[in-house]
Amino acid sequence: MSNAHRIIIRPVITEKNTRLNEINQYIFEVAQDSNKIEIKRAIEEIFGVTVKSVNIINVKGKLKQRRTRHGVTRGYTRDWKKAIVTLTPDSKPIDIFEGV
Repeated sequence: MSNAHRIIIRPVITEKNTRLNEINQYIFEVAQDSNKIEIKRAIEEIFGVTVKSVNIINVKGKLKQRRTRHGVTRGYTRDWKKAIVTLTPDSKPIDIFEGV
């Protein structure tokens, strides 16, 4: 994959992830077929920071059940890949809420 914006899909913003931002760790949803090297290059290209390390987690979809008039419908949410990016201490912080 060559385009950095196709590799990094979106930042994952939760309370826990906001606390991780204080220690220069940021969490992003990334493309399923990307690897650590591609993610590192994409983060450095998009945000202009220096990446220390990248950890990847494959998140499996959860089972969801919905009741309808015809019984119970079962299905799964989609699988996705999560990347935890750690920046070097001398790197500037990423402003995730810049465009909000």
